[in-house]
Formats: sequence, C-alpha cells, structure tokens
Amino acid sequence: MLVMIKPDAVARSLVGKIIGRIEERGFTIVGLRILKLSQAQAEELYAMHKNKVFFGRLMNHITSEPVIIMVIEGFEVINGMRKLSGRTDPLNADVGSIRGSYGLTVTKNAIHSAESPEDAKREIDISFRSEEIVSVL
Repeated sequence: MLVMIKPDAVARSLVGKIIGRIEERGFTIVGLRILKLSQAQAEELYAMHKNKVFFGRLMNHITSEPVIIMVIEGFEVINGMRKLSGRTDPLNADVGSIRGSYGLTVTKNAIHSAESPEDAKREIDISFRSEEIVSVL
C-alpha cells in the first residue's frame, strides 16, 4: 500500500518517528522516495477529492514542501495502516495513532494512507515504477 508522510510532518522532523511507528507495527518498507509533488501529481493522487470544498487547501499544502512516499507491505496492511494513521481530524483521532500524536489540523495531519486495495494500486502506479519496489511478499 502507499503511505505518504506529508509536508507538515517532514518540516517538523517527524519522518524517523513515523517510519519507526510503521516498522514497529510489523510493516516492511519496500519502496521509498522523497520528492516535492507537482500540482499535476498531487491532483492525480487526490483525484477522488477534486470536487470537495477542501481540495484547494489540500493541494496548496501537499505541494508546499517535500513529502516522503513509501510502499509498505505486511499482514492486513490496509486495515492496520488505516488504524495506525488514525482519523483524518487529529482532534478525533485515537490517542497513540500517528494523527493523534502528530497531526495539527485536518489538512496538516502528518500522514496519508491508501483507503482500499484499489486506491493503493492506483496511488503506487502514480508514484513508483515497478522496478523501484523491492517486494518481500
């Protein structure tokens, strides 16, 4: 599945802590990139939100600074990573989740994780070439 450490967390030097939480949960990183998303890349990744009221704010944030994009694998990775990420709004996220620990606002919520196997495949195909992923499963 695809996981992105968002610009707010990168700027706050939380990358190591977030990656540590992912690895402690038992997930394996099989692809990793650091990049500054272009407007076109961001719009493609978040196409499902294009008509939502927050889309412009999200695009401004996600393209503002570098992000860390990872492909991770593991048992029940989608459900497990969604739980580890926490609810979108950090104020409503479980204590101990990444967003509950590091999120600042609904937009600056530290992390993105794919919502379904279909979304994960689409997001990985946008972000990585197949030879950049070293699958262990």
